[in-house]
Amino acid sequence: MFRFFEGLVDPYAPYVQNDAPPRRLVPFMLDYSRPFRRVFAITGVLSVAVAGVEVALIWAMGWVVDILSGSPSQVWADHGWALVALAVFILVLRPALQAADVLFLNNAIMPNYGTLFRWRAHRHVLRQSVGWFEDDFAGRIANRIMQTPPAAGEAVFQIFDALTYSVAYVLGALVLLGGFDPWLMLPLAIWLGLYLWLMAWTVKRIKPASQASSDARSFVTGRVVDSYTNIHSVKMFAHHDREVEYGREAIERARETFAREMRLYTIMDVALTVLNGLLIVGVVGLSIWFWGMGIATVGTVAAATALALRLNAMTGWIMWAFTNFFQQLGVIAEGMETIAQPVRLVDREDAQPLKLTEGRIEIEDLSHHYGKGAGGLDRVSLTILPGEKVGLVGRSGAGKSTLVKLLLRFYDVEQGRILIDGQDIAAVTQDSLRGQIGMVQQDSALLHRSVRDNILYGRPEATEDEMIAAARQAQAHDFVTDLRDAHGNRGYAAQVGERGVKLSGGQRQRIALARVILKDAPILLLDEATSALDSEVEAAIQDTLYGMMEGKTVIAIAHRLSTIARMDRILVMDDGRIVEEGPHDALLARGGLYAKFWARQSGGFLAMDPDAEAAE
Repeated sequence: MFRFFEGLVDPYAPYVQNDAPPRRLVPFMLDYSRPFRRVFAITGVLSVAVAGVEVALIWAMGWVVDILSGSPSQVWADHGWALVALAVFILVLRPALQAADVLFLNNAIMPNYGTLFRWRAHRHVLRQSVGWFEDDFAGRIANRIMQTPPAAGEAVFQIFDALTYSVAYVLGALVLLGGFDPWLMLPLAIWLGLYLWLMAWTVKRIKPASQASSDARSFVTGRVVDSYTNIHSVKMFAHHDREVEYGREAIERARETFAREMRLYTIMDVALTVLNGLLIVGVVGLSIWFWGMGIATVGTVAAATALALRLNAMTGWIMWAFTNFFQQLGVIAEGMETIAQPVRLVDREDAQPLKLTEGRIEIEDLSHHYGKGAGGLDRVSLTILPGEKVGLVGRSGAGKSTLVKLLLRFYDVEQGRILIDGQDIAAVTQDSLRGQIGMVQQDSALLHRSVRDNILYGRPEATEDEMIAAARQAQAHDFVTDLRDAHGNRGYAAQVGERGVKLSGGQRQRIALARVILKDAPILLLDEATSALDSEVEAAIQDTLYGMMEGKTVIAIAHRLSTIARMDRILVMDDGRIVEEGPHDALLARGGLYAKFWARQSGGFLAMDPDAEAAE
């Protein structure tokens, strides 16, 4: 039975991805809720029916009080079957209706709605560009992905568990009291007006207060994760106290915003207690007065009293449900700042897979300044022949990494275009483009998974033998077989830790190399691929790298000029432009910027300008 209801909505069902989700709250929620429309409708009807039954039950209890004025034998003779029917209804039909309501709500909606929300939000965020991620805390993004779906699920839960039920219940109470005597509706109507005013006053203030509190919590998460992620720097520079204070500022901000939010709840609770007193005195007092005048029966007084007390008990829950509902909407609104951001770097509608035949790269009048008007690249034109090995050197900030990022289409170019085998990379699918390019970066961060998973990331369908062969080629197999993690996993099953923190820099670099070797892409990008290796390992890997390059088009960025001296051609970049190009010997003979770099080498490294390569 449970599986039937849990399977009414498939949270992973195929859907049309929206590059630009709605930016307003209600359309955003409706867009995510579309697969649940039928289930929501049934649940709403059941919620109203349950509320109606509860009101009818109070009326029935008043009727029972009235009929008990006669002798027991007469009561059983006149109303026996009605009392039995009422008992059957209470024991069988009422629980069945309640069961159907909670099965739809608790089993069909709650497990699936948050799952669908998180799944689609995660898919949307993963489609964002590298630049988008660089502009925010990874911790804050993850926090919003984690806290927004439960908030959405809680909001939906409150709609059917409390809001729909309470509206139906109050309307049913008005009808019931009106059936006894229209005047009995007056105190309930006055109370309802004041109650709605209090609710509106509270909700108006709770929503922004909740959003501010949620944002403050995300801010705390961002700062804390930033400290934990960079724990080596924190310890190395002995900045424990500084990081504690950095976190305390965010935690205090979260405390202050939460305190302001809780003040509203205190005001609401006190005001609600006063209003409920007016409700009880008004409804019960008026019904007793009518009984004294002979207008109402004892059953009417009993039913009115039960109804007033029931509403008194419900009002706190209803107010909490409404405020909680809008509180969750505040959390969703804060999460939408991340989840609802449009994906700007998208494939064209007519984009086709890249058809790589030779590996020829043509860069035409390329400029990219990250929207700043300076930095990056400035009118670069370049042709790299199929199979050509090109080295790329220059001071930090010269534009080397920008060129590589644009070739991978991590950003859309601001001017010019890049062609691979005559195809504009802006007109092909991103996955097919990056599938044809292998890259080893200077920052060889690994996934927090096993060594095997990290190497197979290059080609998941590869066999175990192919994976081990790639590791051997990258000089990684010997140290991998000696690995053991805290959980007892050994060798290729050992976990490498977040960003590969359990391995040395050289070990991480060799795992990254193995991953690219296994991918075996026809275009190879190397960004300081051997920078983390010691001299002995680097010498062994240099031969591996040049073996990898055979038959591939290669672009290699290097500050250690000796690593690219054997390249077919070396490009020297400065201030976003190519200022020199040619083979190593020719550039030395020219006596230009490259020759100066070579002359300044100390231990094989290029002397850098003090300016950080921030634009890259």
